[in-house]
Amino acid sequence: MTGSTPPRLTDRTALHRNRARAQEGSLFLHDMAREDIQDRLSMVNRAFTAPAVVTGHPGKWRDFPGPEARIVPDTDVLDLGTGAHDLVIHAMSLHWADDPLGQIIQCRRALKPDGLFLAILPGGQTLTELRAALGQAESEVTGGLSPRVAPMAEIRDLGALLQRAGLALPVADGHPFTVTYATPMHLMRELRAMGEANALQNRLRRPTRPAVLLRAAEIYARSFGRDDRIPATVDLITLTGWAPDESQQKPLRPGSASQRLADALNAREVPLKD
Repeated sequence: MTGSTPPRLTDRTALHRNRARAQEGSLFLHDMAREDIQDRLSMVNRAFTAPAVVTGHPGKWRDFPGPEARIVPDTDVLDLGTGAHDLVIHAMSLHWADDPLGQIIQCRRALKPDGLFLAILPGGQTLTELRAALGQAESEVTGGLSPRVAPMAEIRDLGALLQRAGLALPVADGHPFTVTYATPMHLMRELRAMGEANALQNRLRRPTRPAVLLRAAEIYARSFGRDDRIPATVDLITLTGWAPDESQQKPLRPGSASQRLADALNAREVPLKD
C-alpha cells in the first residue's frame, strides 16, 4: 500500500493460532482500550452512523461503539470500501501489522470527508522489562539472541504516520501504566492468555530452553521486582486524525496576526541579550 513490500514482521498463522487460544478473562487491555475510545468519542459533538472497527479480536469489539458497527479483520488488505465510513477504529491490532502506514492509509481511504480515524495499540515502553530480562538471559545461556517481544513503536513515530497517511489534525498521545504479577512466569502465561504470545516471523521455532526462562525470571525479579512482585509496563497509545475536508480549521499564514501575542496575554516582554 505504500509503494514497496515491507519486510515480514509477523507470522500470521501463528498470530491467528495465538488469538484463537485467547481467554476472555485476560483481555483487560481491550476493556481499557474500549473505555479510552468511548471517552474520546463522547467528546466529539457528532453522531456516527457508519462506523467500522478493524480488529483481530472480533468478539471483544462486537457492537462497539454501537450495533451498527462493522467488524473488519486486520488482514494486510482491509475489507473496507472507499469513502464508506464516517468512523474507522483500528483496535489493538496495529502493533502486529507488517505495514502500519499501509493500514492507516487504507483506513483513511475508507473515510468519508471529515470522517474520524482512531487507533489504539500498545507501544512505547510496553514490556520493556520482559524484553531486557529475556535478552540478557538468552545471551548468557546460549550466547545468542532471538526475537521474543514484538517491537513497540514510539509515540512520535506513530504520530508521523498519521501525517504521512494524509490525515488532518493528527494527534498521538500515550497512557502508560504498570501491572504487577507474582512472578515473570505469571506474566508470560497471561500474555499467552491474551493472544499476545510470540508470533514474530523470525522467532525461535523450537521450545525455549528451561535454563533461559529460569535465568530470565531471576534477572527480572532482581532488576525490577519490588514488594515480592514484578512490574510490567504497558503503554497504550491512541492515534486520532480526520479525513481532510474544506470545513476543517486551517492554520493562519505566518505574519497574518492582527494582534501581538504579548498584548493578548497581557504579558510583559523582556528583551533578550545579544
